[in-house]
Amino acid sequence: MVEVAEIQCSAKGCRAPAAWRLLWQNPKLHTAERRKTWLACEDHRRSLGDFLSARGFLREVQPFAPISPRLGT
Repeated sequence: MVEVAEIQCSAKGCRAPAAWRLLWQNPKLHTAERRKTWLACEDHRRSLGDFLSARGFLREVQPFAPISPRLGT
């Protein structure tokens, strides 16, 4: 059996599991359809979202669910 490393929050120094996807785009650098992703734990969802929102970059917040590593699922 292969173990999959837990996917962690993008906040500096945080090792908590990711629970949210923050999709963002810098309109000066990215095309309109391009989205970058930061992952956030419950504790950092708001602070990371506020950081992106203050710059006008935040486009969408979605729950994060890792893809199953098993084939066919």
